[in-house]
Amino acid sequence: MSGEAAHKAEMETLQAEMRARMAAARERKGLLIVHTGDGKGKTSAALGMLLRSLGHGFKCAVVQFIKGDRGSAETLLKSPLLSWERVGEGFTWDTQSLERDTQKARDGWARVLDHLADPDLKFLLLDELNIVLAYHYLPVAGVVEALKAKRPDMHVVVTGRGAPPELIELADLVTEMKEIKHPFTQGIQAQAGIEF
Repeated sequence: MSGEAAHKAEMETLQAEMRARMAAARERKGLLIVHTGDGKGKTSAALGMLLRSLGHGFKCAVVQFIKGDRGSAETLLKSPLLSWERVGEGFTWDTQSLERDTQKARDGWARVLDHLADPDLKFLLLDELNIVLAYHYLPVAGVVEALKAKRPDMHVVVTGRGAPPELIELADLVTEMKEIKHPFTQGIQAQAGIEF
């Protein structure tokens, strides 16, 4: 069989498999999505989903834990469909206050609960929530229970390194970003438009 014929046969088999899988996938539901891992791109991937959701005319909200007023350009995104809140004071190694960081996380979680109760909200991004959970600023069990009880048609995306196993188990989609190479380890500063 020639290269062209072999490729065609392989693609026909793949096409049949994919069409069968697509026909079998009948359920529609709001997804719980987790982006975790040590590699770059967790928030960036979530922001892509946010833009898609806004493009579909969905009401969306972002609650950014930890990051504070670092001047990330994405916060300049304006839409009547978008609520954006920052509830941290910056890097935890700079704040160095367990009490303040915990209180900020609790304040942010109160906002999350409001968003989860909003019957019109379709997409909720909980940026760096995994870090909050890893540092025990919020109880994992309580967060998991609230996310388990989310409205069936709401999409929730959680980002940050170190996602707890309980959250990974609950999620519909989990992606682990793996660092292969990063400019910071080579002494290169964070770049506007890339990191912030």
